[in-house]
Amino acid sequence: MAEDVFKKIVSHCKEYGFVFPSSDIYDGLGAVYDYGQNGVELKNNIKQYWWQAMVLLHDNIVGLDSAVFMHPTIWKASGHVDAFNDPLIDNRDSKKRYRADVLIEDQMAKYDEKIQKEVTKARKRFGENFDEEMFRQTNPRLLDNARKRDELHARFKAALEANDLDEIKQIILDEGIVCPISGTRNWTDVRQFNLMFKTEVGSTAEGASTIYLRPETAQGIFVNYLNVQKTGRMKVPFGIAQIGKAFRNEIVARQFIFRMREFEQMEMQYFVRPGTELQWFQSWKEQRMAWHQALGFGAENYRFHDHDKLAHYANAATDIEFQMPFGFKEVEGIHSRTDFDLSQHEKFSGKSIKYFDPETNESYTPYVIETSIGVDRMFLSVMCHAYQEEQLEGGDTRVVLRLPAALAPTKLAILPLVRKDGLPEKAKEILNDLKFHFNCKYEEKDTIGKRYRRQDAVGTPYCITVDHDTLTDNSVTLRDRDTMEQQRVPISELRALLEDKVSITSLLKKLA
Repeated sequence: MAEDVFKKIVSHCKEYGFVFPSSDIYDGLGAVYDYGQNGVELKNNIKQYWWQAMVLLHDNIVGLDSAVFMHPTIWKASGHVDAFNDPLIDNRDSKKRYRADVLIEDQMAKYDEKIQKEVTKARKRFGENFDEEMFRQTNPRLLDNARKRDELHARFKAALEANDLDEIKQIILDEGIVCPISGTRNWTDVRQFNLMFKTEVGSTAEGASTIYLRPETAQGIFVNYLNVQKTGRMKVPFGIAQIGKAFRNEIVARQFIFRMREFEQMEMQYFVRPGTELQWFQSWKEQRMAWHQALGFGAENYRFHDHDKLAHYANAATDIEFQMPFGFKEVEGIHSRTDFDLSQHEKFSGKSIKYFDPETNESYTPYVIETSIGVDRMFLSVMCHAYQEEQLEGGDTRVVLRLPAALAPTKLAILPLVRKDGLPEKAKEILNDLKFHFNCKYEEKDTIGKRYRRQDAVGTPYCITVDHDTLTDNSVTLRDRDTMEQQRVPISELRALLEDKVSITSLLKKLA
């Protein structure tokens, strides 16, 4: 059922100009996508919401835009050249390749699904008398699945920490995990695969040097942190925010725009005094969750997932996961990276990049708290929550995108009732006044009902209809996307009525 819904969302994205397969007329390019006319507006609004929440609401966070190409030694210092790998496994029968860790994580999710099914069945059976806590402690089938899940989790965690590829394969075999395509367990050994794209810079083949497309935007912040600190006269704690493209040679790209080879990140690195990092880590966990929940998608659709295996540079790490049609999946990571990155760049560059603290009169290497969110994953989570098929009175149905008004590509559609009698002219007059304040669309083709349905399908929160009465009373009919209720509103009041509801400011006020 969830898989069918996800297919409908993917189809809807193409049909209504949100996301297209890249190079579509050449049959596409695997795991690469283009954002269409509505998609780019939604994506820009998501980025604006993040940027303003970071830079506008914090007087000690500033922005940066670093280059995609960077000195290759940066990636040696960061550890990406030697250790930026995924554990991959092939099925000999289907010839398909999978991430071994994802296969095991999906198996754990199956145990969780079995547990939830038992709870759901019992809730239906016992109704108001259902004691879920007691049921979870006593039901034999539920306890058995919970035990299997916990044992698998402990074994998987130990294998990850030991980087034991043989044990990871053995877990796959012992759990009876089969290839989704062939249905067989004919697996190869697990091996590591580096995800960075290489290219060359230089005017001749002989004189060319190997460089990399950046696999993350964070390193551009680290190598610039002292430039920003000195020129901006910043005092610790302070942050640097950046939005930019990153590139990873994902062998197992899947689930539409959830995992792509070219993607966009919104990252903020927060530089703090050593010893205070875990307090700041907790603070940023709370702030980032509040940012997500301000969109109104329901707290039950979010959860924190602490990392089983910490990266060698981290002393704390968690993910914010969102309930997608294919399960809870990561949309944002929050990490306490200690002083690893700055210390490494100081070591490999041979230059001191310590911070002098005027309050303590000492120089030290700051610790870093990172918040990193995938724009494309955030886009997908918004689309998955917003897409709904509604049954209407009279047996009709409608597809509606219940996008938060502040994120919607178009805020207001201006529709003349008919294409004559001066109504189009009046509608365009209204358009030309309001388009300076928010994104408006004019549409006159088809019946008013069909036009409403098209605007519902692209998530436009409000439509106004210009009718014959408008010419005499200077009022229009304002229709709400979600309730479909209509009210008569003077043209002179439209901007004041709508602007706060559809602006990013309406979301920022919830955070402030």
